[in-house]
Amino acid sequence: MAAGPRTPSDSSCCTDITDPLYKELWHACAGPCVTMPRIGERVFYFPQGHIEQIEASITKYLDINNQEAEQQVPLYDLPSKILCRVTNVLLQVEQDTDELFAHITLVPETEQDDCSTDMDPPRPPPPPPPRPSVHSFCKTLTLSETSPRGILSVPRRQADKCLAPLDKNQQPQELVAKDLHGNDWRFRHIYRDEKRIHLLTVGWKVFVNSKRLVAGDAFIFLRDENGELRVRVRRAMCQQSNIPSSVISSGRMQIAVLAAASHAISRRTKFSVYYKPRNSPSEFIIPYDQYMEAMNSNFLVGMRFRMRIEGEAALERRSSY
Repeated sequence: MAAGPRTPSDSSCCTDITDPLYKELWHACAGPCVTMPRIGERVFYFPQGHIEQIEASITKYLDINNQEAEQQVPLYDLPSKILCRVTNVLLQVEQDTDELFAHITLVPETEQDDCSTDMDPPRPPPPPPPRPSVHSFCKTLTLSETSPRGILSVPRRQADKCLAPLDKNQQPQELVAKDLHGNDWRFRHIYRDEKRIHLLTVGWKVFVNSKRLVAGDAFIFLRDENGELRVRVRRAMCQQSNIPSSVISSGRMQIAVLAAASHAISRRTKFSVYYKPRNSPSEFIIPYDQYMEAMNSNFLVGMRFRMRIEGEAALERRSSY
């Protein structure tokens, strides 16, 4: 049985980034705590937060003296935050490393004073498109599942909802699932009645080796109402094995960020930013309404609050502090 991906010469030719299933899989891989701005939405862009994410991204691969990099960055007369309108959002994935990123296009608003009474009333963004009906599961991989002889075990309840229906009298069967690059992955699917568990066997080792999976990474399987299957991995936060082709020096990237923002705010022109949700928790694009609500909240020392964090099994949970 053939196992593994059919790798295209150009993944952009095989992957439709406007496909609703692509978007669902991208968000599932980004994590339950990641939200993306919508086209037409008014947001605050924080240049310093953007630089912090760049530094976190680069220092993950290279040994960089950040103090040296900061000394090389020229000063720009920028405000701490820039009020912008979102004009485009592209959800993409790095070809070399499978790393998720979003290409977001912003245009500064004419009026930058968020408390100004002369500011035009915010125009609500268009309603989001209807989301497809999908079933998915996410499983954090164990050491045995990523070993050279490993197989993936899936509890029956999750398999019944997310995997293609299995005729237990005609085992094994083959599953074909597409990843974010448009590659097809083939897995042999069997069921062990005595343990009431489903297994992915032949093809799983090829997938693990190709994606360089280790214990702690999460495996995501998604099926739509038409039975189409998608597969993806969510790597443990801040874990990468290869240097992506887009990495350049910290100082040069900081200069590019500040120069683009400075030019855009002075000329009221569009500029683009790249957000990598699995690199750093630093958020640097905040919806206007969310920011104003937070600023108008009366936080007191010792006050208890609830926040969303990503748990050990890559699931969302709420905690009080």
